[in-house]
Amino acid sequence: MSGSFHSNGKLLLTGEYLILDGAQGLAVPTSRGQSLEVKETQSALLQWYSLDEEQNLWFEASIALDEFHRLFRNSGSEMKALNADVISENRHIQTNDNAKTLRLLQLLFSARELNQNFLSAEGYVIKTRLQFPKDWGLGTSSTLVNNLAAWSKTDPYVLLQKTFGGSGYDIACAGTNTPIIYRINSGGPEITPCAFKPPFIDDLYFIYLNKKQNSREGISRYQQQKKQLSAAVDQVNRLTREAVSASTLDDFKLIMTEHETLVGKIIGIQPVQQRLFSDYNGSIKSLGAWGGDFILAAGDSNTPVYFIGKGYDTVIPYKQMVHPESL
Repeated sequence: MSGSFHSNGKLLLTGEYLILDGAQGLAVPTSRGQSLEVKETQSALLQWYSLDEEQNLWFEASIALDEFHRLFRNSGSEMKALNADVISENRHIQTNDNAKTLRLLQLLFSARELNQNFLSAEGYVIKTRLQFPKDWGLGTSSTLVNNLAAWSKTDPYVLLQKTFGGSGYDIACAGTNTPIIYRINSGGPEITPCAFKPPFIDDLYFIYLNKKQNSREGISRYQQQKKQLSAAVDQVNRLTREAVSASTLDDFKLIMTEHETLVGKIIGIQPVQQRLFSDYNGSIKSLGAWGGDFILAAGDSNTPVYFIGKGYDTVIPYKQMVHPESL
Protein backbone atom coordinates (compact mmCIF):
# COMPACT_ATOMS: atom_id res chain seq x y z
CA MET A 1 0.00 0.00 0.00
CA SER A 2 1.30 3.44 -0.93
CA GLY A 3 0.99 6.29 1.54
CA SER A 4 2.67 8.96 3.63
CA PHE A 5 3.11 8.87 7.39
CA HIS A 6 4.52 11.29 9.96
CA SER A 7 5.50 10.95 13.62
CA ASN A 8 6.60 13.53 16.17
CA GLY A 9 9.86 13.53 18.05
CA LYS A 10 9.84 13.40 21.85
CA LEU A 11 11.31 14.75 25.05
CA LEU A 12 10.77 13.29 28.52
CA LEU A 13 10.78 16.07 31.11
CA THR A 14 10.28 13.93 34.22
CA GLY A 15 10.40 10.26 35.11
CA GLU A 16 13.41 9.07 33.15
CA TYR A 17 14.43 5.52 34.00
CA LEU A 18 11.79 5.12 36.71
CA ILE A 19 9.04 5.01 34.07
CA LEU A 20 10.23 1.44 33.49
CA ASP A 21 9.10 0.67 37.05
CA GLY A 22 5.68 2.31 36.82
CA ALA A 23 6.47 5.95 37.56
CA GLN A 24 4.56 8.75 35.89
CA GLY A 25 6.52 10.92 33.48
CA LEU A 26 5.75 14.23 31.83
CA ALA A 27 6.52 13.97 28.11
CA VAL A 28 6.15 16.44 25.25
CA PRO A 29 6.06 15.90 21.46
CA THR A 30 8.44 18.08 19.48
CA SER A 31 7.71 20.30 16.51
CA ARG A 32 10.17 18.25 14.43
CA GLY A 33 9.71 14.59 13.58
CA GLN A 34 10.19 12.12 10.76
CA SER A 35 8.12 11.21 7.73
CA LEU A 36 7.89 7.98 5.75
CA GLU A 37 6.69 7.89 2.15
CA VAL A 38 5.81 4.61 0.41
CA LYS A 39 5.25 4.06 -3.30
CA GLU A 40 4.40 0.70 -4.79
CA THR A 41 6.31 -0.33 -7.91
CA GLN A 42 6.72 -3.37 -10.15
CA SER A 43 10.49 -3.55 -9.60
CA ALA A 44 10.52 -6.72 -7.44
CA LEU A 45 12.71 -4.67 -5.07
CA LEU A 46 12.34 -2.95 -1.75
CA GLN A 47 14.33 0.24 -2.24
CA TRP A 48 14.92 2.23 0.94
CA TYR A 49 16.31 5.77 1.17
CA SER A 50 16.82 7.70 4.42
CA LEU A 51 17.36 11.47 4.23
CA ASP A 52 18.58 13.71 7.03
CA GLU A 53 17.23 17.16 7.95
CA GLU A 54 19.27 18.73 5.14
CA GLN A 55 17.91 16.21 2.61
CA ASN A 56 21.24 14.40 2.39
CA LEU A 57 21.12 10.63 1.88
CA TRP A 58 22.58 8.92 4.98
CA PHE A 59 21.34 5.37 4.45
CA GLU A 60 20.16 3.35 1.48
CA ALA A 61 19.41 -0.28 0.78
CA SER A 62 17.99 -2.28 -2.09
CA ILE A 63 16.61 -5.71 -1.22
CA ALA A 64 15.14 -8.18 -3.67
CA LEU A 65 11.67 -8.99 -2.33
CA ASP A 66 12.03 -12.68 -3.15
CA GLU A 67 15.18 -12.68 -1.01
CA PHE A 68 13.39 -10.80 1.76
CA HIS A 69 10.64 -13.42 1.86
CA ARG A 70 13.20 -16.25 1.80
CA LEU A 71 15.12 -14.71 4.69
CA PHE A 72 11.90 -14.13 6.60
CA ARG A 73 10.92 -17.78 6.24
CA ASN A 74 14.36 -18.93 7.39
CA SER A 75 15.04 -16.36 10.09
CA GLY A 76 11.72 -14.98 11.30
CA SER A 77 11.73 -12.17 13.81
CA GLU A 78 14.55 -13.85 15.77
CA MET A 79 17.08 -13.03 13.01
CA LYS A 80 18.71 -16.37 13.81
CA ALA A 81 20.65 -16.82 10.59
CA LEU A 82 21.29 -13.20 9.73
CA ASN A 83 24.16 -10.89 10.58
CA ALA A 84 26.09 -8.03 8.98
CA ASP A 85 28.59 -10.40 7.35
CA VAL A 86 25.83 -12.40 5.72
CA ILE A 87 24.31 -9.19 4.37
CA SER A 88 27.64 -8.04 2.90
CA GLU A 89 27.96 -11.34 1.03
CA ASN A 90 24.37 -11.45 -0.21
CA ARG A 91 24.20 -10.44 -3.88
CA HIS A 92 20.47 -9.76 -3.55
CA ILE A 93 21.09 -6.95 -1.04
CA GLN A 94 22.88 -3.71 -1.89
CA THR A 95 23.50 -1.16 0.85
CA ASN A 96 25.88 1.49 2.14
CA ASP A 97 25.60 0.20 5.72
CA ASN A 98 25.33 -3.50 6.58
CA ALA A 99 24.57 -2.93 10.27
CA LYS A 100 21.70 -0.52 9.56
CA THR A 101 20.34 -2.93 6.95
CA LEU A 102 20.35 -5.66 9.58
CA ARG A 103 18.32 -3.43 11.89
CA LEU A 104 15.95 -2.50 9.06
CA LEU A 105 15.36 -6.16 8.26
CA GLN A 106 14.64 -6.84 11.91
CA LEU A 107 11.99 -4.12 11.86
CA LEU A 108 10.45 -5.32 8.61
CA PHE A 109 10.51 -8.97 9.71
CA SER A 110 8.80 -8.07 12.99
CA ALA A 111 6.12 -6.05 11.20
CA ARG A 112 5.58 -8.92 8.75
CA GLU A 113 5.23 -11.34 11.65
CA LEU A 114 2.52 -9.14 13.13
CA ASN A 115 0.74 -8.71 9.79
CA GLN A 116 1.19 -11.50 7.27
CA ASN A 117 -0.21 -9.30 4.49
CA PHE A 118 2.53 -6.71 4.93
CA LEU A 119 4.94 -6.32 1.97
CA SER A 120 2.81 -8.32 -0.42
CA ALA A 121 3.13 -5.94 -3.40
CA GLU A 122 5.59 -6.46 -6.28
CA GLY A 123 7.97 -3.69 -5.23
CA TYR A 124 8.40 -0.58 -3.11
CA VAL A 125 10.29 2.70 -2.96
CA ILE A 126 10.43 4.01 0.61
CA LYS A 127 11.83 7.38 1.65
CA THR A 128 12.22 8.59 5.21
CA ARG A 129 12.92 12.24 5.96
CA LEU A 130 14.16 13.52 9.30
CA GLN A 131 13.36 17.05 10.45
CA PHE A 132 16.05 17.08 13.15
CA PRO A 133 19.71 16.00 13.27
CA LYS A 134 19.79 12.27 13.95
CA ASP A 135 22.31 12.76 16.78
CA TRP A 136 19.90 14.91 18.79
CA GLY A 137 18.13 11.96 20.39
CA LEU A 138 14.65 13.24 19.60
CA GLY A 139 13.48 9.86 18.32
CA THR A 140 15.09 8.74 15.08
CA SER A 141 14.18 5.17 16.01
CA SER A 142 10.81 5.73 17.68
CA THR A 143 9.46 7.87 14.84
CA LEU A 144 10.55 5.19 12.39
CA VAL A 145 8.86 2.46 14.43
CA ASN A 146 5.64 4.47 14.70
CA ASN A 147 5.60 5.26 10.99
CA LEU A 148 6.36 1.65 10.10
CA ALA A 149 3.55 0.47 12.38
CA ALA A 150 1.13 2.86 10.69
CA TRP A 151 2.20 1.61 7.26
CA SER A 152 2.05 -2.08 8.22
CA LYS A 153 -1.16 -1.65 10.27
CA THR A 154 0.44 -3.13 13.38
CA ASP A 155 0.58 -2.11 17.04
CA PRO A 156 3.51 0.33 17.47
CA TYR A 157 4.05 -0.65 21.11
CA VAL A 158 4.32 -4.33 20.22
CA LEU A 159 6.62 -3.51 17.31
CA LEU A 160 8.81 -1.43 19.62
CA GLN A 161 9.14 -4.24 22.16
CA LYS A 162 10.03 -6.75 19.44
CA THR A 163 12.82 -4.48 18.14
CA PHE A 164 14.29 -1.59 20.13
CA GLY A 165 12.54 -2.04 23.47
CA GLY A 166 12.03 0.74 26.02
CA SER A 167 9.17 2.25 27.97
CA GLY A 168 7.08 3.32 24.97
CA TYR A 169 6.65 6.97 25.98
CA ASP A 170 8.38 7.94 22.73
CA ILE A 171 5.73 6.05 20.76
CA ALA A 172 3.03 7.88 22.69
CA CYS A 173 4.61 11.23 21.78
CA ALA A 174 4.99 10.17 18.16
CA GLY A 175 1.23 9.99 17.80
CA THR A 176 0.07 13.00 19.83
CA ASN A 177 0.51 16.76 19.54
CA THR A 178 0.12 17.76 23.19
CA PRO A 179 1.91 17.04 26.49
CA ILE A 180 1.08 13.78 28.22
CA ILE A 181 1.51 12.02 31.53
CA TYR A 182 2.79 8.55 30.66
CA ARG A 183 3.07 5.47 32.79
CA ILE A 184 3.23 1.70 32.35
CA ASN A 185 0.69 -0.36 34.23
CA SER A 186 -0.18 -4.03 34.16
CA GLY A 187 -2.49 -3.50 31.21
CA GLY A 188 0.03 -1.64 29.08
CA PRO A 189 0.74 2.04 28.48
CA GLU A 190 -1.44 4.61 30.23
CA ILE A 191 -1.53 7.97 28.43
CA THR A 192 -3.18 11.02 29.98
CA PRO A 193 -3.20 14.31 28.05
CA CYS A 194 -2.27 17.27 30.19
CA ALA A 195 -1.78 21.01 29.92
CA PHE A 196 1.77 22.20 30.48
CA LYS A 197 2.10 25.86 29.61
CA PRO A 198 3.54 27.50 32.72
CA PRO A 199 3.71 31.29 33.08
CA PHE A 200 7.52 31.03 33.08
CA ILE A 201 7.65 29.16 29.76
CA ASP A 202 9.89 31.83 28.21
CA ASP A 203 12.54 31.01 30.81
CA LEU A 204 12.86 27.38 29.72
CA TYR A 205 15.48 26.22 27.21
CA PHE A 206 16.69 22.94 25.74
CA ILE A 207 20.46 22.61 25.31
CA TYR A 208 22.15 19.88 23.29
CA LEU A 209 25.21 18.44 25.04
CA ASN A 210 27.06 17.74 21.77
CA LYS A 211 26.88 14.02 22.41
CA LYS A 212 24.43 11.34 21.32
CA GLN A 213 23.47 9.09 24.21
CA ASN A 214 22.48 5.46 23.67
CA SER A 215 19.25 5.03 25.62
CA ARG A 216 19.60 1.23 25.67
CA GLU A 217 22.95 1.57 27.43
CA GLY A 218 21.44 3.98 29.94
CA ILE A 219 18.57 1.61 30.67
CA SER A 220 21.02 -1.27 31.15
CA ARG A 221 23.06 0.77 33.64
CA TYR A 222 19.90 1.73 35.52
CA GLN A 223 18.76 -1.88 35.76
CA GLN A 224 22.14 -2.87 37.21
CA GLN A 225 22.09 -0.07 39.78
CA LYS A 226 18.48 0.01 40.93
CA LYS A 227 17.33 -1.41 44.24
CA GLN A 228 13.93 -1.22 45.90
CA LEU A 229 12.28 1.68 44.12
CA SER A 230 8.70 1.91 45.39
CA ALA A 231 9.46 5.02 47.46
CA ALA A 232 11.36 6.59 44.55
CA VAL A 233 8.47 5.91 42.17
CA ASP A 234 6.09 7.64 44.59
CA GLN A 235 8.48 10.58 44.83
CA VAL A 236 8.74 10.91 41.04
CA ASN A 237 4.96 10.74 40.73
CA ARG A 238 4.70 13.65 43.15
CA LEU A 239 7.38 15.63 41.33
CA THR A 240 5.67 15.04 37.99
CA ARG A 241 2.37 16.35 39.35
CA GLU A 242 4.13 19.34 40.89
CA ALA A 243 5.99 20.10 37.65
CA VAL A 244 2.72 20.20 35.70
CA SER A 245 1.05 22.51 38.20
CA ALA A 246 4.05 24.73 39.11
CA SER A 247 3.06 28.40 38.99
CA THR A 248 6.42 30.08 39.59
CA LEU A 249 9.89 29.62 38.13
CA ASP A 250 11.40 29.25 41.59
CA ASP A 251 9.05 26.38 42.42
CA PHE A 252 9.89 24.67 39.12
CA LYS A 253 13.62 25.02 39.78
CA LEU A 254 13.24 23.31 43.14
CA ILE A 255 11.33 20.46 41.50
CA MET A 256 14.08 20.05 38.88
CA THR A 257 16.81 19.96 41.51
CA GLU A 258 15.00 17.43 43.70
CA HIS A 259 14.35 15.21 40.67
CA GLU A 260 18.02 15.35 39.61
CA THR A 261 19.23 14.49 43.10
CA LEU A 262 16.87 11.52 43.34
CA VAL A 263 17.77 9.97 39.97
CA GLY A 264 21.45 10.70 40.43
CA LYS A 265 21.52 8.67 43.65
CA ILE A 266 19.70 5.76 42.03
CA ILE A 267 21.98 5.45 38.98
CA GLY A 268 25.17 6.56 40.74
CA ILE A 269 25.92 9.55 38.49
CA GLN A 270 26.53 13.11 39.61
CA PRO A 271 23.88 15.49 38.21
CA VAL A 272 25.00 17.38 35.13
CA GLN A 273 24.74 20.82 36.73
CA GLN A 274 27.24 19.81 39.42
CA ARG A 275 29.57 18.24 36.86
CA LEU A 276 29.55 20.80 34.08
CA PHE A 277 27.59 23.93 34.93
CA SER A 278 28.02 24.69 38.62
CA ASP A 279 28.17 28.44 37.95
CA TYR A 280 24.89 28.56 36.04
CA ASN A 281 22.38 30.95 37.61
CA GLY A 282 19.40 28.66 37.34
CA SER A 283 18.48 24.98 37.48
CA ILE A 284 19.34 22.21 35.02
CA LYS A 285 17.72 18.83 34.52
CA SER A 286 18.87 15.86 32.44
CA LEU A 287 16.35 14.42 30.00
CA GLY A 288 16.03 10.77 29.05
CA ALA A 289 19.26 8.76 29.31
CA TRP A 290 21.77 10.72 31.38
CA GLY A 291 25.07 11.74 29.83
CA GLY A 292 24.06 13.14 26.43
CA ASP A 293 21.32 14.45 24.19
CA PHE A 294 19.38 17.42 25.62
CA ILE A 295 19.11 19.01 29.04
CA LEU A 296 16.40 21.38 30.25
CA ALA A 297 17.55 24.69 31.73
CA ALA A 298 15.36 27.03 33.75
CA GLY A 299 16.96 30.44 34.11
CA ASP A 300 16.52 33.78 32.40
CA SER A 301 17.16 35.55 29.11
CA ASN A 302 20.93 35.23 29.62
CA THR A 303 20.72 31.42 29.39
CA PRO A 304 21.62 31.21 25.66
CA VAL A 305 24.67 33.44 26.16
CA TYR A 306 25.85 31.31 29.09
CA PHE A 307 25.68 27.96 27.29
CA ILE A 308 27.05 29.27 23.98
CA GLY A 309 29.96 30.68 25.96
CA LYS A 310 30.55 27.17 27.32
CA GLY A 311 30.72 25.73 23.79
CA TYR A 312 27.14 24.43 23.56
CA ASP A 313 25.77 26.17 20.49
CA THR A 314 22.42 24.41 20.22
CA VAL A 315 20.19 26.32 22.63
CA ILE A 316 16.50 26.12 21.73
CA PRO A 317 13.74 27.98 23.57
CA TYR A 318 11.02 25.70 24.89
CA LYS A 319 8.34 27.25 22.67
CA GLN A 320 10.41 26.57 19.54
CA MET A 321 11.13 22.94 20.42
CA VAL A 322 7.73 21.57 21.38
CA HIS A 323 4.85 20.88 19.01
CA PRO A 324 2.86 24.09 18.44
CA GLU A 325 -0.37 22.45 19.62
CA SER A 326 1.34 21.97 22.99
CA LEU A 327 1.26 25.71 23.44
